[in-house]
Amino acid sequence: MGSFDEIVDRTKTPCEKWNRYKGADVIPAWVADMDFKSPACVVDALQTRVNEGVFGYTDIDDETYDAIIAFLKRHYHWEIKKEWLLFTHGVVSSMNIACLTVDGASVMTTTPIYPHFIKAPKYANKDILAIAMKEENNRWVLDFEAMEKAIKPTCKLFMLCNPYNPAGTVFTKAELEKLGAFCLKHDLTICSDEIHADLLLNPTAKHIPLASLSEELAQRSITLMAPSKTFNIAGLQASFAVIPNAELRKKFQKSMGSMVGGINLLGITALKAAYLEGDAWLNELRLYLAENLKMLQDFIRKNPKLKLLDQEATFLAWIDASALHVKSPYQFFLDFGVGLSDGEPFGDKNYVRLNFGTQKSVLKTILERMQKAMDSL
Repeated sequence: MGSFDEIVDRTKTPCEKWNRYKGADVIPAWVADMDFKSPACVVDALQTRVNEGVFGYTDIDDETYDAIIAFLKRHYHWEIKKEWLLFTHGVVSSMNIACLTVDGASVMTTTPIYPHFIKAPKYANKDILAIAMKEENNRWVLDFEAMEKAIKPTCKLFMLCNPYNPAGTVFTKAELEKLGAFCLKHDLTICSDEIHADLLLNPTAKHIPLASLSEELAQRSITLMAPSKTFNIAGLQASFAVIPNAELRKKFQKSMGSMVGGINLLGITALKAAYLEGDAWLNELRLYLAENLKMLQDFIRKNPKLKLLDQEATFLAWIDASALHVKSPYQFFLDFGVGLSDGEPFGDKNYVRLNFGTQKSVLKTILERMQKAMDSL
């Protein structure tokens, strides 16, 4: 199994996360990848494939399709068919393809949100109806009242993030059913980014693919998934879209055209190995991340000027720093040697997003530096 405490020196490779502050005394805690080694089953499968020494054009074999189908059935009781699957380089490119695929002059999504939910409709020359999430029972939730007020006949697509990035909400069955009813009422296609689905940290939370709720919703859904966040293989660029509706799938494929190819051969290899043999490692990872979250929550409790709502999933914490009354919370913590994600591109500059998908010793240093920052006020 994975030894999650093992430090991996990522500065020896051109790693995006650690290269951003190269040469500075800054610990990066921003972009959404983890500092852990991928599971041994993935590393072994990649080494075996590399040792073959030939890297020609590669098909996606039946075993890979079967691995995905079995994984989704095992984890989410969602039975999908092979023909529903389309493969892309990543969830971000899939979001852009979805915005080109679905008609209508505007797209509805929520805010604060992962910046590509705002960028993708813009690239497709569509207006964005960004509805602010609201705080309820110490959780970030959808504001259905605001959604009803803002919806326009020109809007044909709702872009959902579940589990929610950056706020860590896992939407309940009741919440998803209410959203489904809203989308049916207004004839919306739903593009659901479920890339963080496997990373549930609260034992009472349960991920439900929106498309699994009913045949009616399945027929108007594009579900985006990937093993990339779960098994720390984002650099291998392997993701897939599940589209049950044949016509919608055909349109999505047409929007991909020749611009977006499938997964590269090492991505296929890693995806298959992770989905076939990665469950035990994933269980250990969730426990480790839950312990890290508890460390972070303890730090927040000691610092009442910072606020973190209940977090049910992901290794990304959305921290309200508005009570600090500093011009830029991101810059404030950076000056003390911690490189967080600036909240501004997500929709609120008074927040920072902290990636706690790292070794406990590293997280401990991050929190010590942030404590120094807080003590300086």
